[in-house]
Amino acid sequence: MDRVDLTPPTGAVGRRADAYATAPLLNCLLREVAEPLPGAGDRRVHRLPDGRLLRVRPGRRPADPEVYTAGTWRPIGHPELVKLVAEELRRHTGLPGGDLPAEMIDSREAVAALLTARARATAPADPYLRSEQSLLTGHPHHPAPKARGGGPVASWLPYAPEAHARFPLVLLGVREDQVAEEGDTRALDAFGTAPPGYRLLPAHPWQLDLVARDLAPAFADGRLLRLGTTASEAWPTAAVRTVYEPRRDLFLKFSLDVRITNDIRRLWRHDLQRLRRTDTAAGQAFAAMGPPAAWLSDRGYRTAAFAFEELAVLVRDGLRGHLLPDATPLLAAGLAEGFEGSPLAAAPDPAGWWEAYLRQVVPPALTAFDTHGVVLEAHLQNTLVAVDRAGTPVQALFRDAEGTKLLPDVTRAAGWQRLVYCLVVNHLTEIAGALADHHPGLDPWPAARRELARHPLPEIPALLTAPTLPGKTNLLLRWTGADGADARYLPLPNPLAGA
Repeated sequence: MDRVDLTPPTGAVGRRADAYATAPLLNCLLREVAEPLPGAGDRRVHRLPDGRLLRVRPGRRPADPEVYTAGTWRPIGHPELVKLVAEELRRHTGLPGGDLPAEMIDSREAVAALLTARARATAPADPYLRSEQSLLTGHPHHPAPKARGGGPVASWLPYAPEAHARFPLVLLGVREDQVAEEGDTRALDAFGTAPPGYRLLPAHPWQLDLVARDLAPAFADGRLLRLGTTASEAWPTAAVRTVYEPRRDLFLKFSLDVRITNDIRRLWRHDLQRLRRTDTAAGQAFAAMGPPAAWLSDRGYRTAAFAFEELAVLVRDGLRGHLLPDATPLLAAGLAEGFEGSPLAAAPDPAGWWEAYLRQVVPPALTAFDTHGVVLEAHLQNTLVAVDRAGTPVQALFRDAEGTKLLPDVTRAAGWQRLVYCLVVNHLTEIAGALADHHPGLDPWPAARRELARHPLPEIPALLTAPTLPGKTNLLLRWTGADGADARYLPLPNPLAGA
């Protein structure tokens, strides 16, 4: 990545950073805490728990918040919005909120740094990589989607996908008697040559910096060796800790001791130890379904026994062996966010484009659940949608065995709720909203209802008629200090019911 000036941004960049950071925080506040009041127009009024009135410019990305004070509406910026949210939640929950207010500020500062760096960087020519590196807003219903652990910008910016980063990986040698691995990790050995008695272990340079003190004894006594860096560069994807190596057509997922959205992004031991079972079940489900739907297998992991979670690296299938001929994969989250060359924005027949999208994305997720007992985490960042030369969706590719659940490890009811949230609320609602933004007049929900109704799952009739859908409460989850994997839901209006 080109060298960038890290001076704090002001002016236009600062205002854009405020807007990017304000929208998801408002989405959380309005979804989880505020009460909408009757009315229409270009401003919507909401009552907060303490009785204060807040009005915003509505939409998928709400903007321009104002509070009613002394008989008039007064605009508030992002810092004041953070203060207001913290005050409301302290009253609402009786809890102080821990580090979350600081994370909200950190998220805004991270966006400002990303905007500055992005303006001076060169976007990848590959539309797939552009889609992975497009998420300046990020999770649209998280209070601090771009927080990077509060560290100095210089520590994380060289590895930021949103800044169009690319970088070599660090190569370590792990003494053979200290290697822990499971599954097929042979692809790692192609990154270099380890000396006799050692095995090769690629490492993410940011993670290596974060855990340097803990690893110092292992370097000192020879359990670990530094072997240089990879000859080629890896591109960080939207998940930040997962990189794509185009030359080898391989994804590598690392531990990263940084809180990104709800969790510290380590590859936890308990998740790694159940990975093979989950990945095998998902792979068998997709093999039974057959093309064009595809599963990107998490083939296996390798690590050091004395730093099991800290140095773990997971090997994931690349793209080329799964893609249809002449199809271009794109990250679903990138389609919702927008990027140069997005076929969603340019679709000449948006209704037909949406129907094709639904035909590719919905059937594999429902079939995996109903026929094979596999609950895909089919949200925007775990779904790739491949398009043909005309930009029409022709294939869906799903990933992330770590987030996938199996029945009966979870009950069917719990698995269905999770699938509805990931697939419908997180995923289809955002793509539908982006389409409607780019193509005014399009109502995407009748087509979604028709596609879902084609599938004879016993849960579908209730899904199509229920007044509400489950919405994840990321603001309250983080404020109350709940485990990031402990999803909590509240009812949201169901657009399928009225379609």
